[in-house]
Parts: sequence; C-alpha cells; structure tokens
Amino acid sequence: MATNCQPDYDKPGDEGEERVKIICLGDSAVGKSKLVERFLMDGYKPQQLSTYALTLFNHKAQIDGKTVSVDFWDTAGQERFNSMHPSYYHQAHACILVFDCTRKITYKNLPEWLKDLKTYRPEIPCLCAANKIDEDMETTKKSFAFAKKNRMPFYYVSAADGTNVVRLFKDSIRAALAYKNNSTDFIDEIMKELENFELDPIPKPKDTGQEKTTNDS
Repeated sequence: MATNCQPDYDKPGDEGEERVKIICLGDSAVGKSKLVERFLMDGYKPQQLSTYALTLFNHKAQIDGKTVSVDFWDTAGQERFNSMHPSYYHQAHACILVFDCTRKITYKNLPEWLKDLKTYRPEIPCLCAANKIDEDMETTKKSFAFAKKNRMPFYYVSAADGTNVVRLFKDSIRAALAYKNNSTDFIDEIMKELENFELDPIPKPKDTGQEKTTNDS
C-alpha cells in the first residue's frame, strides 16, 4: 500500500491505542529489513511512503496489558550519510542501529549514523545490534566499544535463525514508550542488564557423521 501521508504519532491510533515510531539505521545490506520481518513474521502490514521512498511496518504489541501501535521504519535502500529525509527522523521515539558482523566497514560507519540521528533526534534511546552472527559465531566473543562508549544496549542477533531478535525488538518498543512518556527508568534498567547479557541458545547442526568446524553462510 502506498501513501504520501506520514502518520502523526502524537495522536492515538484508530482504536485509541498509543502509537510509537522506531527507526532502523545502518549501512545497506546489513539486514535491517530482514530483522524487522523476522520479528514480525506474518503479523505486520508493510506500507510504502512513496514520497520519501521509505517503508514502514506496523505492528500491534501488548505492553503491560495495553495495546500499542508500533511503526518500524526502514530506509528501503536509501542508506547514505546526510541523505536521509528529515521525515525519517521526525517523531521517532527509539532507534535500532544495525551493523553486519562479517563486514567491518559497517561497524566503522556507526558513528556517522549516530551523528546523523543526533542532528534530528538527539535524546531518543538507541539500541545497537550486531547482525549475521550465524555466519561467524566467533564474533560473539568480541567486544564492541561503540555501544559501550555511547551507553547503548548491545545485542548479538541473527535475522537468519532468529537469535535474540525478539528480545531486541521488544526492548526497543519498551524503550520507545519510556521515552515518549518521559521516563528514563527503563533505559537505566536495560543498561544494567547488559552486564549479564547472554545469547539465546544456538541450534546445533544435525550430526552427519562428520565433525562440523565452520558455520555455513
């Protein structure tokens, strides 16, 4: 469905529910869209904003017994520093910064994406995700200073097998709501949880009679 009209997140949804906007940032092909689709599966409605060549995915979440209408915004292949239309950032309540753990340049570019974000939405909570860990599990043994330096919750995720995807997006929804309701309690809480963060179990490959030493792409 295409439309030229951007939603107004200060107004309630069609059924009176609260609305939040969560944006995804990062280089092209790091898996932003795949992560959103993995989380939502069949429970979303993709909508094309034709004027800005952007896509949003609407999702209805249950938070503390209340229905919340969540729009996840995707850059739709328009990823270039300083080229994102201001409407992409307008009224955003949280941001997920994604990089591809198999491509170092996508990690090195995160500061540029954060700089762009802070031009428009300097105070919103950000969560950082290292995607495609299924392709290189050694990545999970590395530490990434960017997230810690900028006080961001950090997640090792895989859009391919779903590792930590649900946790990432549920935390982003709660962080967005906390920001919209002018509460920093939740942000502080998830930052403390990072010290004890553990990956979801990774499914072991089936025994084929031969020892598997590497992860297939």
